[in-house]
Amino acid sequence: MSRILSKSSFVSKVISSTRKDTNLFSLTETSNKIVHEKPDIVINAAAKVGGIMANNTFRTEFILENLKINLNVLESIINYPDIKLINLGSSCIYPLDASNPIVEESFMSGKLEPTNSPYAMAKLTAIEMGNALKIQYGHKIINLMPTNLYGPNDNFDLNNSHVIPGLISRFYNAVSNESSEISIWGTGAPLREFLYVEDFANAIEFLLEKEWEHELLNIGSGEEVSIKQLAYLLKEISGFKGDIVFDPSKPDGNPKKLLNLDKINSLGWESSTPLEVGLKKTYQWYLDNIA
Repeated sequence: MSRILSKSSFVSKVISSTRKDTNLFSLTETSNKIVHEKPDIVINAAAKVGGIMANNTFRTEFILENLKINLNVLESIINYPDIKLINLGSSCIYPLDASNPIVEESFMSGKLEPTNSPYAMAKLTAIEMGNALKIQYGHKIINLMPTNLYGPNDNFDLNNSHVIPGLISRFYNAVSNESSEISIWGTGAPLREFLYVEDFANAIEFLLEKEWEHELLNIGSGEEVSIKQLAYLLKEISGFKGDIVFDPSKPDGNPKKLLNLDKINSLGWESSTPLEVGLKKTYQWYLDNIA
């Protein structure tokens, strides 16, 4: 994101921040960062994230750490109503039984998907607090709900990553070890939408010059694929010659999650990276930087 925005004609300076320079679990450190840097816009992209196994296993950490991050970031800008906030959420905030493609109006209309409900609750809290700041203090805030993101610099940990980086690591290891098969959680039937991370960064740049009329805005590719199809795409890209075995004893998560993109598309933005192209770029980045 920093690389894309640093080249933007709408941005004079990008102030990147990582856990190395600011502990977002500390309100003091977070507030000091805001006071020292005096940003015009804050993009709240910080989060503890992971795939279905991590979300379902470390439920307490996922709600606690994400609540701390979001509360500290938003509390730090209360006294600076001229600071605009782009708050990054997740499509998991939408109810389990929301009609697909999921419209923004589905927000807070039903029960969450159980395996990642703690993470979703933390994101919902950030949205509600942002709306409170907007009403009470006059901040300009937009909450972006991206679909499943992937791409370079992702977390490729075998146990705590999202599905695409996790599968990339597993297929690479399977090829390296000449394994005869690879086992994947669930039936492979769930349908998902994925968005290449550079497309998401481009969407944020696009929105910088727009009036923020929407409380929530879905950002996605509009391209739907099953986990099984995704696995076979990565099998081909990685050159894995063995078998793929799905384990139906493990949870599938939400059976279908496709976002309605009418609002962002009506503003003039669409994603530009097809899934297969993005997967090849990501796999090559993994080979060049991690393998």
